[in-house]
Amino acid sequence: MTIGALQSALFADMFGTKPMRDVFGDDAFIARCVDVEAALARAQARLGIVPAGAAAAITLTAEGLADGRIALDPARLKRDTETVGYPILPLVRQLAEHAGEAGRFLHWGATTQDIMDTATVLQMRAALDLVAGDLNKIRGHLAALARRYRDTPMAGRTHLQHALPVTFGYRAAVWLSALDRHAERLAQLRPRVLAVQFGGAAGTLASLGHGVTALATCAELARELGLAEPPITWHVARDGIVETVQFLALLGGSLAKIAYDVMLMSATEFAEAAEPFSEGRGSSSTMPQKRNPISCELILAGAKALRQHAGLVLDALVSDFERATGPWHVEWIAVPESFGYAAGVLRQSEFMLGGLIVDPQRMARNLDMTHGLIVAEAVMMGLAPHIGRNEAHDLVYDCCRKAIERDRPLLDVLLETPTAAEPLGVAKLRALTDPANYLGAAGAMVDRVLAGRGE
Repeated sequence: MTIGALQSALFADMFGTKPMRDVFGDDAFIARCVDVEAALARAQARLGIVPAGAAAAITLTAEGLADGRIALDPARLKRDTETVGYPILPLVRQLAEHAGEAGRFLHWGATTQDIMDTATVLQMRAALDLVAGDLNKIRGHLAALARRYRDTPMAGRTHLQHALPVTFGYRAAVWLSALDRHAERLAQLRPRVLAVQFGGAAGTLASLGHGVTALATCAELARELGLAEPPITWHVARDGIVETVQFLALLGGSLAKIAYDVMLMSATEFAEAAEPFSEGRGSSSTMPQKRNPISCELILAGAKALRQHAGLVLDALVSDFERATGPWHVEWIAVPESFGYAAGVLRQSEFMLGGLIVDPQRMARNLDMTHGLIVAEAVMMGLAPHIGRNEAHDLVYDCCRKAIERDRPLLDVLLETPTAAEPLGVAKLRALTDPANYLGAAGAMVDRVLAGRGE
């Protein structure tokens, strides 16, 4: 029996994904810890700190665990971890038993947090690769939408009211621009985050003696694992881990904004867009006509969970002196769960945007719903050079009021108003009250977003 959506037999693939669970599952974490221990032995053997034969035997043990020829005792590991409070000492003991004489040289000069932190960084590297792949797919879908609907007019809405005309391509490009920035953030945070942690008991690597030897060990370990070498131990400076979770929360928030827009656009009264059709998806148990926006709802829920973890993990920044008395543990909750929820949000977004159903005809009908009122600003700006900006505002405001009260097109009221009709004429007023003529730089902005992607 499970507690929580990410491991639930019912909900796991709605809120998360199997590839991300494979990265952060117990077996994967233990495997990465073993990888670090074996890499440390090899690095130290090259420096003459431990015998080369011992490093080879430790590596063979690690390989045996990876391919199933050797097995740990999970019940014993669980029991001993609960006793010790951390899994590394129990793990090292079992590894040493399998490695024989070479086991004496396991974990040389390291401390528990060195192994766990570096294993977590290895997990995060794999997880960020998954995030980057999904993010790029979503950006591709949005670029296609922006390009296809670059010139498709629709009602722009502020405070849920008709404001000015926009295009659906413009709206999609606004969504895309945020995700492009997230792709940039992801590339920028990798060098800061994907660094080895190796400092020993208090971070100074005193157990390895002279500073040159100690630093060389850290450098060799980083090289062995393909990670960056930090200038100083970071075991109580957790900003890199915290930044990663904040990034996931930011990404989730931007995807939730898209989902919220799509969910509103799919409302019966708007009906401008809908999630991809799939037999039975979003069905109501009582109302046969319903097609609920399930992916959007899951994206919104996942983004809220990410926001909570972003707040939680900030506590990890506040650690005391050279070994924290508790804040580190919140990362054990926040990091894997954040990646889990982020994977779910990305997967649902990729599905939803990859098959988004767009209805330009309904967009046109909604745009015309107010009979030209949505371009009242255009008329005001057209009249302003003739009668003054303030006077034009008041005149058009009065015409809009009459159009609303009489349920008539704004153009008809304007044509019946000499102070509006005489300076501009019928053709000009007709052009000014056509929403397709008041899109501003929407198309150019779409082009610039796409050009920024090299398209």
